[in-house]
Amino acid sequence: MAEHVEEPTSKWSWRLGHVSGIAIKMHATFLLLIAWIALSNWAQGAVAVVIGIVFILALFACVVLHELGHALTAQRFGIKTRDITLLPIGGIARLERMPDDPKQELLVALAGPAVNVLIAAVLFAATRAFGDVYVFQPLANARAGFFGTLMGVNIFLVLFNMLPAFPMDGGRVVRALLATRMDYVRATQIAAGLGQAMAFLFGFVGLFYNPILVLIAVFVWAGAAQELSMVQLRTNLRDIRVARAMLTDFRTLAPDDSLAHAVEALLAGSQQDFPVAENGHVLGVLTRRDLLLALAQQRRDARVAELMQADVPPAHPDDDLEGLLVRLQNPSSPAIPVVDGDRLVGLLTMDNVSELLMIRAALRQSPPRPEGPRARPIFARGPAHHGNHALKKSA
Repeated sequence: MAEHVEEPTSKWSWRLGHVSGIAIKMHATFLLLIAWIALSNWAQGAVAVVIGIVFILALFACVVLHELGHALTAQRFGIKTRDITLLPIGGIARLERMPDDPKQELLVALAGPAVNVLIAAVLFAATRAFGDVYVFQPLANARAGFFGTLMGVNIFLVLFNMLPAFPMDGGRVVRALLATRMDYVRATQIAAGLGQAMAFLFGFVGLFYNPILVLIAVFVWAGAAQELSMVQLRTNLRDIRVARAMLTDFRTLAPDDSLAHAVEALLAGSQQDFPVAENGHVLGVLTRRDLLLALAQQRRDARVAELMQADVPPAHPDDDLEGLLVRLQNPSSPAIPVVDGDRLVGLLTMDNVSELLMIRAALRQSPPRPEGPRARPIFARGPAHHGNHALKKSA
């Protein structure tokens, strides 16, 4: 499944390696699947246990290749993939975002199942070469061929992933095709609604036949809602400049400030992330997360320069907010300094963006103001105003 996931993977994920700069991880719960396979084959002997474990590892190797199909295709369109994580229900490729072009999204969505088709074709050739006839039976049964069974599971993966259960691959294909004929938000709404209907069906069937389907139903339902929310958020931020949302009343830290001074700044107000500047030049950002981590590690003598995230690319007041959304939603770097020339003029966080959207929504719901000399727009932003958002009353 190619997923645009904003939350970080759990600390329970372990890195297995890299492919083309993409980290391959395994979640701790994947070991539960290995243990279940071993226990389910234990009564049939050690050979059955080994074959079962080898098969499940081979299957998930195919899953990794499936996700790499998504990730490497997205990479061709300039979209990075943070990592690929193996879970008991499959794999998730965390793309920074999905392509805006429906044709590109279609190619990214189809790339994963296409890899499984290719694997199935190779395994079919292997069954012909080794005389391994496909019989879909438990692997402990000697009549079930290893290559043939793996081929059958890859065919099943293609068919299952192509179900129109957004945000699974088939659902993304539906969204991409709809987006060629209608507004992208409307296409996402239809695809998400269809995906949640499929999730309900998965859950209902899973209650009677397979609990794994219930887990998949939860994933699909939540994923569809998250994707729709993300698309709506990006649409609401389109053509809005950073200057409209940035925090202009903020504190900065110096690189030589102590940890104790940084803690005092954190406790003094509601600001959680601090630009680090020297002689007006921005050197980095000290985040609340890094500050608390240093406290937990008893680094009482540490200086801000040792804790900050250095070389954080700044934004400009005229930058488009939509283009900064991915960076803002990265929990490891939630604040972006805003500079105009060499001067630090603001700090941008997701909290500021959320407040801006709430204000815009409230203004849309307010009754129209009477025309006249005082009926000027009340929503404005002045460069010298101090505060999170400016609501200026007309003179």
